[in-house]
Amino acid sequence: MELSRRTLLAGGFAAMLGGTVVGCSSSMDSGASAKKNAEGNIALWCWPGGLGKSVLDDTIAHFPDQHIKYSEIGGDFKQKLLTTFNGGTSIPDITGVKGEEIAALLPQANRFVDLKTIGADSILGDYLEWKVKQATTLDGQVIGLPIDIGPTALFYREDIFTAGGLPGEPDKVAEQLKTWDDFLAAGLELKKANPKALIVSDAADMYGLMVSQGTDRYIDKDNKFIGDQDHIRKAWDLAVKAITTKVDAKTLGGTPDWNAGLDQGTVPALAGAAWVALDVKAACKTSVGKWRLAPTPSGPANFGGSFLTITKNAADPAAAFEVIKYMLSADNQAKAFADAQIFPSAPAAYDKPQLKAQDPFFGGQVPIDVFGPAAKNIPIAYEAPLDNAVGAPFGDALKLVQAGKKTSDAAWAEAVSKAKQIGKRQGVQ
Repeated sequence: MELSRRTLLAGGFAAMLGGTVVGCSSSMDSGASAKKNAEGNIALWCWPGGLGKSVLDDTIAHFPDQHIKYSEIGGDFKQKLLTTFNGGTSIPDITGVKGEEIAALLPQANRFVDLKTIGADSILGDYLEWKVKQATTLDGQVIGLPIDIGPTALFYREDIFTAGGLPGEPDKVAEQLKTWDDFLAAGLELKKANPKALIVSDAADMYGLMVSQGTDRYIDKDNKFIGDQDHIRKAWDLAVKAITTKVDAKTLGGTPDWNAGLDQGTVPALAGAAWVALDVKAACKTSVGKWRLAPTPSGPANFGGSFLTITKNAADPAAAFEVIKYMLSADNQAKAFADAQIFPSAPAAYDKPQLKAQDPFFGGQVPIDVFGPAAKNIPIAYEAPLDNAVGAPFGDALKLVQAGKKTSDAAWAEAVSKAKQIGKRQGVQ
């Protein structure tokens, strides 16, 4: 799914990371004897849209003695960062790391400063615990402070729901659509009244979200493959049910069909992260005020949310830490939300005026009233460095079921087989 908060995504929610405890020991020596950068300047790297502009400008002005030089790096950020690391020159003092890439970088934790060694213990409690753990190795090193998160909610068209016999008020929607089974049942009811309104925007995305709602994923802490177990199969079967009952609109996010479906009501619901609001608003020109927010069926998940890290090459790690601590304070996170809907990872920001405003697009709802509780209740799951790679065949296989090219059982067997092969080549048991 290609959406505008492109800190994510190389193929939909099924390829995205949830709110997780990632972990691997930092046994690699890369960066252990890194050459220090020259003193007197702090080089800061991030990708387009990763930081709020007003916060960035204010931070640069707030630390005049540090001569912060900001570089916006487009394209494949992770690859460019790793290439720079391997080249050994022009390595930034501070760099962003995307949430979907933190797990894969934890085996190289020695390239980064353990923030606990320079004072982070005093502020880690200011951030959501599950998000901090996403940047924590199994041996306890913390390599990043969280920039933002992506708690989920159900975006839905109040007018389409009520016309189709479903509740329209958010509290009533929350009550009736508590689980994904409830959601699919509502989809059938809606389809009877309005055959063009399909409640599932994309079953493959729904599958990825359901996986991220759990506390287990594809690989456990003992480096064993568990992707063939019930917690994954249940998500798979529910996604297949959406396909076979024909309540799946099969619309790829960010496409013209997706945009039109949201505005015209043929895609009247979307379970997605807080940043998806930007995409929904951009797509909808005639349905402003008709959208509402309710809790995600079966509980919250997280998609997206990144970190600021300090490399071992930093000339003055303590000074760099003061910079990221200031930039990621609750006040500045609230400003970043106002700037670019960068959703705060510090709960104290949720009470700031920038997040308490009513939103006319959602009929006067206050979005933080839905996203705030979701953010605080993201499930903590272990995310292995290879989890994304091992999980990818499941999303690919589900798309074959969507296209009518394979039965559910055949596609499942193929996904499990490919996932095991990928894992085995990389040492997963």
